[in-house]
Amino acid sequence: MTTHHSSSAATSGGAAVPARPDPAAGRAVHATDRAHVFHSWSAQGKIDPPAVAGAEGSSFWDYEGKRYLDFTSGLVFTNIGYAHPKVVAAIQEQAAKMCTFAPAFAIEARAEAARLIAERTPGDLDKIFFTNGGADAVEHAIRMARVHTGRPKVLSAYRSYHGGTEQAINLTGDPRRWASDTGTAGVVHFHAPHLYRTQFYAQTEEEECERALAHLEQTLVYEGPHTVAAVILETIPGTAGIMMPPPGYLAGVRALCDKYGLVFVLDEVMAGFGRTGTWFAADLYDAVPDLMTFAKGVNSGYVPLGGVAISEKIAATFEDRPYPGGLTYSGHPLACGAAVATLQVMAEEGIVEHAAHLGEHVIGPALRDMAERHPSIGEVRGTGVFWALDLVRDRETREPLVPYNATGPDNAPMADFAAAAKRNGLWPFVNMNRTHVVPPCTITEAELKEGLEVLDEALTAADAHTTAALGGAGA
Repeated sequence: MTTHHSSSAATSGGAAVPARPDPAAGRAVHATDRAHVFHSWSAQGKIDPPAVAGAEGSSFWDYEGKRYLDFTSGLVFTNIGYAHPKVVAAIQEQAAKMCTFAPAFAIEARAEAARLIAERTPGDLDKIFFTNGGADAVEHAIRMARVHTGRPKVLSAYRSYHGGTEQAINLTGDPRRWASDTGTAGVVHFHAPHLYRTQFYAQTEEEECERALAHLEQTLVYEGPHTVAAVILETIPGTAGIMMPPPGYLAGVRALCDKYGLVFVLDEVMAGFGRTGTWFAADLYDAVPDLMTFAKGVNSGYVPLGGVAISEKIAATFEDRPYPGGLTYSGHPLACGAAVATLQVMAEEGIVEHAAHLGEHVIGPALRDMAERHPSIGEVRGTGVFWALDLVRDRETREPLVPYNATGPDNAPMADFAAAAKRNGLWPFVNMNRTHVVPPCTITEAELKEGLEVLDEALTAADAHTTAALGGAGA
């Protein structure tokens, strides 16, 4: 197994911490942030963002000198970890050579990034349109589908997240869309399969798959297939819960799209570039879409970059007809230089294979062992370094540990769990009643086992809120 990068001045977890903590500097950074920075998805007066002094490998640290093992990979984007020296050097080299240039020109970094991405995408997704991130990649994929088909509607799943821009937030299924959803964006939502919380009264994966596909086709028929441009799915939904699609589902959606002349769009923004132990999650399911969106792991978030991988038949639409869209920073040389270096590093260091190994031999077995001991764990699901624990109040009823979209006191069980993890140096990914295990793909086995031990201990805080602990039945 390849040894992945970490500092020579490493702590037991593998990342350097500052020799001289500087709490005064941290307080100044925090005060300036609170005075001037407007944060995403937050009530500004109710947040207290930690001041981060540095990050390397799989860890970051604050100005007090406390180190945290990052089980969130930022927002699930630092697939090669923080401050990989080869990518940092490539960014510096590209900045000195050509820091920026307009998108209408052929630029070496842009062309090479597109070539390397196209080499890894499934099927004939060989043309790459670059964006600044995942949300605008989704915006442009939907625009391409609508222009290609001449149809207005798009179908997307309730358990999904596709971005925060105007079209992407309407495509999103989770509650973050509510404040912006006018119901007039041409979006129709449907239920994708999720056996643990089935909408279809299914008992097996086969039943769940069959009934979910029937539901999708019924939705299409009721909407009028001639009005629908595309179906968009996260190959494996990320923030919504890392629900692995049952065998045959994505192939079934592909068949429905072919039957009704729809564009099949897969969103690989979070799942792509090694996260699932394959280059793309689609590789696990032998499902080739017409359009595929990407971002995050394409360059580990070192410089903002996203894009759409385009099939031959969609690209042909725009051979003589101008594509009605573009971005000032499409294929920004600095971002593309970072992508080239990232993809080269991933290949050289066997990072995709390493992610697969960790999932099969370390994360999966450890989480399933925890499930035997913690009554708060309802289900373990995932692959590679892309896992979720569905936390419950009662295993028999599968009642979530906290209510859907809980805030304030209702969210106390999850807040208690997160606080317990942070006290012991683990920064957890928490969403609703779930915690996700999504560290960098480069995390070492020693670091991973350290973090899993902290996670194991922190879950006792969640266990305290179960019916078993509170004297009820169902553990």
